[in-house]
This record gives sequence, structure tokens and C-alpha cells, in this order.
Amino acid sequence: MKLHELSPNKGSNRETKRIGRGHGSGWGKTAGKGHKGQWARSGGGVRPGFEGGQTSLARRMPKRGFNNVFRTEYAVINVKDLEERFESGDVIDEQTIINSGLVKKPLDGIKVLGTGDLTKKLTVKVTKFSDSAKEKINGAGGSAEELPEKPKFFPDNKNAKKRAEQKAAKSK
Repeated sequence: MKLHELSPNKGSNRETKRIGRGHGSGWGKTAGKGHKGQWARSGGGVRPGFEGGQTSLARRMPKRGFNNVFRTEYAVINVKDLEERFESGDVIDEQTIINSGLVKKPLDGIKVLGTGDLTKKLTVKVTKFSDSAKEKINGAGGSAEELPEKPKFFPDNKNAKKRAEQKAAKSK
């Protein structure tokens, strides 16, 4: 078989329908758009979701839920991840966890959950621990130290950052 012998399967390649190229083609004159009207015009038609003036589905459906802008969202890791990535005697903090690739963005802090087993003695310093994670870390001879939560900064309120820093300083 040579390159010049290759050809596509019969019926797989169809010629492009050239519309608006004379009445002999069957698609001349109005080019399949009919006479006048919105759909015959350039840029004609309606936007997606438009139902001819009837209230659209998106507006007929009830609103649901609520997004709490003050929520605290933690990056989550498990005890088994610490077992896999770190050596016995290591001191693990937020930066160490980020450098190891377990977490990309620490969000409002890192929380350690208790899935998996831990045999290594580790010192873990993060924002939150589940009770089972604390138990497993302490049970393996390590220590679990909770750090204070990061103060949140709300840019729309000029004094919020100052108040958050004062609150964090008082809790230390």
C-alpha cells in the first residue's frame, strides 16, 4: 500500500453544501432561510434561554440555598497521608505540608482527619484536628498542636483587618 493508493471510505467525506450560489443548486436565492422574518436576518434568532417572552425556566424555578461569606473552609489531609510522606521525628507545619504536595492552597487552615493508621512519632502543628486524628498522633508517641485560626480580612470594611489582628493578639 502506497500513499497515493489511500482513499477515504465511501460516504465518509461529503462535499460542503454551498448555499446561496444560484437557483440551479436548489439552495440559491434565500439560501434556505425562507422569506424575511427574524431568522432570515443576519445575526437573527434569540439568545439561549429565551422563550418568546414567556418567563424563562431559570426565572420560574425557586431560589434555593445561601452562601455564607464568613464560612471557615479547611484544606483536609488524613493521618495516612502523614504516615506515607514523613519520617519519624519530623516536625510538620503548614509550610511543610504545602512543600510535600499534600495541599496546594491552605485556605483558612489545614485540618487533619483520622483516616488510616500512624506508627511514626510526629509533631504536627496545624489549625484543626479531628478527635480520632489527635488520638492516633498522640498514641504513636507524637504530639498534635493546634494553632490559632488565621484572622480573616474583609476588604469592604476598613477596620475589619485591624479588629481581626487585635482579636488574634488577645487570643495568644
